[in-house]
Amino acid sequence: MTNHILVVEDEAKLAQFIELELKYEGYEVTVANDGLGGLTSARESQPDLILLDWMLPGISGIEICKRLRSTGDKVKIILLTAKDDVSDRVTGLDAGADDYLVKPFSIEELLARVRAHLRRNQEQSSDMLQFADLKLNRTTREVSRSNRPIELTAKEFDLLEYLMNHPKQVLTRDQILERVWGYDFMGDSNIIEVYIRYLRLKLEAEQEKRLIQTVRGVGYVLREAS
Repeated sequence: MTNHILVVEDEAKLAQFIELELKYEGYEVTVANDGLGGLTSARESQPDLILLDWMLPGISGIEICKRLRSTGDKVKIILLTAKDDVSDRVTGLDAGADDYLVKPFSIEELLARVRAHLRRNQEQSSDMLQFADLKLNRTTREVSRSNRPIELTAKEFDLLEYLMNHPKQVLTRDQILERVWGYDFMGDSNIIEVYIRYLRLKLEAEQEKRLIQTVRGVGYVLREAS
C-alpha cells in the first residue's frame, strides 16, 4: 500500500521540489498552497502524513494543527518553518505537531523524518501487543500480566509500548531517548534507567520472571531470561 503525503507549502518552487522528491521515493503526493486548501485536503484525502509550513496565506500551519487535533485527527504532522527558537518549537509541538524541521533543511533529513514517522504509523496499526504473559492495549492504554492489571504512568506506558513493538531486539539508549522522549530531548540519559526500574517494579510485583533485560554498555531488550 502506497503512503499518501500531503504537502502544504506556499513557496511554489519548494513545494514542487518536495513533491518531486517524494514521488521519486514512491509516495502518493497531494500539494496545497494555502491554509484553507491544506486544511480541506487534510480532512478530505486523509493522508498518512502532512508536511506543513508554519506561515501560510489564510490559516496558519499552527491553526491547522490545532483544528485537526481538536477533531481527534491523529495524522502525523511535520512542521516546516524558518522559526527556530525553542519557544517556537514548543508552540508547534503543543499545537499538535509530531515533529519540527527548520528551513533550510536537507532533503535527505526530510525524507528520513518522513520514513521514521510512517514506520510509527505501521507500528501503531495493531491495537493489542503481547509478549509472553504481558499484554498491552494501545486503544484503552491497559496493561496486564497473567491477567493482573498494571497501572502505568503515560511515559511508562510509552516506554513499554516501544519495547513491545521490538521484542527480542536490543534497543540502544539513543534509540529509546529519541523514540520515547522525543527527537530533540536534551536531558540526562539516566532517565531511561529510572523508568526501566519503575517498569520492572510493576511488572515483577508478584515475583514474575524478568522480561526487560539490560544489555550492558548498549541498552535494553524485551526477552525472557535464558
